[in-house]
Amino acid sequence: MKNAIRKIKNYFSTNFEVLAATIIFIGILVSGLQFYKAIILMLEFIVIMEVVKMVSDFIKKEKLRLRFVIDIFIIFLIRDVIILSTNIHRDYFDIAFLLFTIFVFFIFRIFAIKFSPGVIKISKDTVIEYEDDRPNKEIKEVKEIKEITPEENIKSNEK
Repeated sequence: MKNAIRKIKNYFSTNFEVLAATIIFIGILVSGLQFYKAIILMLEFIVIMEVVKMVSDFIKKEKLRLRFVIDIFIIFLIRDVIILSTNIHRDYFDIAFLLFTIFVFFIFRIFAIKFSPGVIKISKDTVIEYEDDRPNKEIKEVKEIKEITPEENIKSNEK
């Protein structure tokens, strides 16, 4: 019995998402809240978390990343698609329009990553993204000119 309890404890300690989802699901059942309303509230919570993350990043780094703004819009639009699709009187045109808008924002997000100043393209398939808070430094290529003495010049000509 102790071995089984230890295995369950180890499982939940490494997979805390399952534990969090179980607690949320039990809370929904106990509160009597309809499931689709609970999903809508969770999606609104995710949008709020993303907005707070963006504002926090702006305060810390004093710059606003376009990718965070686009992510917030995508999450908000996905939330609206789920709300409209769970509605009894669905308007398929609105859902299709929102899905098209999400597609456009995904294309903008790809462009924001591809043309970001914090991206180094190593090869066709490999891209490294970095955050560098240091000021940009200009790299100058300097070639050293070695002075050759007459003796060295004679020795190099003899070879």
